[in-house]
Amino acid sequence: MKKLFQHKGDKIIWGVFLILSLASLLLVYSASSYIAQKQQGGNNFYFLFKQIAIIGLGYFVMLLFSRIKYSHYQWTSKLLLFIIIPLLVVTAIMGTSINNASRWLTIPFINISFQSSDFAKIVLLAFLAQGLSKLKNVYQENTKPFYYVLFTIFLPAIVISGLILRSNLSTALLVFTSAFYLMWLGRVKIKYLIGLVFTGLLITLVTFFVVKSNPNLLPRFDTWVSRIENFGGTDRDGNYQVLQAKIAIASNPLIGTLPGKSSQRAFLPSAHADFIYAIIIEEYGTFVGFIVIFLYLILLYRALQIAKKCDKNFGALLAMGLMFSIVLQAFVNMGVAVNLLPVTGQPLPLISLGGTSFVFTSMALGMIQSVSVGLQEEEPLEVIQ
Repeated sequence: MKKLFQHKGDKIIWGVFLILSLASLLLVYSASSYIAQKQQGGNNFYFLFKQIAIIGLGYFVMLLFSRIKYSHYQWTSKLLLFIIIPLLVVTAIMGTSINNASRWLTIPFINISFQSSDFAKIVLLAFLAQGLSKLKNVYQENTKPFYYVLFTIFLPAIVISGLILRSNLSTALLVFTSAFYLMWLGRVKIKYLIGLVFTGLLITLVTFFVVKSNPNLLPRFDTWVSRIENFGGTDRDGNYQVLQAKIAIASNPLIGTLPGKSSQRAFLPSAHADFIYAIIIEEYGTFVGFIVIFLYLILLYRALQIAKKCDKNFGALLAMGLMFSIVLQAFVNMGVAVNLLPVTGQPLPLISLGGTSFVFTSMALGMIQSVSVGLQEEEPLEVIQ
């Protein structure tokens, strides 16, 4: 039993996971108490108990994936890529729809819903890591590297991001940005990356005009446009969420109103999910807000250290790609809360209430830990120096 719960891998990553998870219990309980009172018949502990269950599941998922030899993720990513694409198509056609967005799939019989895009992001990054790990040999052998990059690297990223785009613009952009970062890290030629950017801009421009004349193609298109237009504007109704977040942050920015004393949780939509960072600053002050940022930067730094020591390109790219996607999502969430970015609907990893987000983030951390477990003390990997 002791060996079963032995925490292998990077101890600091385990420590940050524990800190953020335990902090989320206090934060979710405080931020959700008002909405729980209204929606759950006065049961203030409803979301707290839900978060405890989610953290427990996430912990076991992270522990499980940290025990799997990371080299196995190479062949499983190839298999899962051909599963996740139809899964995203099914989600778009038959998924559970909320606010005109079909993002969730409900598992029959057990009636549990999950966002297939969260799983797709992990599968895509693992698939790209294994493809990019062979890129150096492709360049050396001069076996038509452009076609290899086009069909093995670019096409999967475009297809997965495109399928997610229909219902979730912010997630699609996060997935593609993480994939693009991995391509750069994996030494895809700059001219190929520039071509990809210009192609993406052209596709975006064409899509804009097509959707303008055929709104049914992208049901969320008007919502995206309105959020971008309202960003930084003076329309109080259009900026209601951001306005309430500003009030929360400005209420007592230095030391906060003290734990459990938030007033804006009664007015801020998704206070326990998308805008929980505003509640953190309202209750605990700016200093704690910076500590949260620092913890995510620690995760990124530890992934970099793991990648530097890894003797295989795949392991290094896998660790950096997955951690970058987690930290990027965190900074997007916090950027929205402080009005640096338009509203996106992205949860704060390991802190916000959210079942699939927490579990799949734990899965990604477990895969990073599996790379740490398999480290060998050899010379640092050239690709990330």
